[in-house]
Amino acid sequence: MATGTANEGRPPYPPFTAEAARIKVKAAQDAWNTKDPAKVKLAYTPDSIWRNRDTFLTGRDEIQVFLTKKWERELGYRLRKELFTFTENRIAVQFWYE
Repeated sequence: MATGTANEGRPPYPPFTAEAARIKVKAAQDAWNTKDPAKVKLAYTPDSIWRNRDTFLTGRDEIQVFLTKKWERELGYRLRKELFTFTENRIAVQFWYE
């Protein structure tokens, strides 16, 4: 969830078409699988709010710290993301680890 303007993350930007939504999801999957927290955080708006179980993260810096710790202990997997549905300004995905 984010409250910033749409163009603060990575393109493609809203309004989304089916093709743009698929491109956005694939780009997010590819970035995540680099396991480079500095790169991954740039896909999110500066004021993004993440929820991971009982932890809430606010902003890119907290996301980067979280991902750094996560990837120090979680090795040997890849994230898969698939487009679930979309509207002009939102994308929902399903994801799993392999």
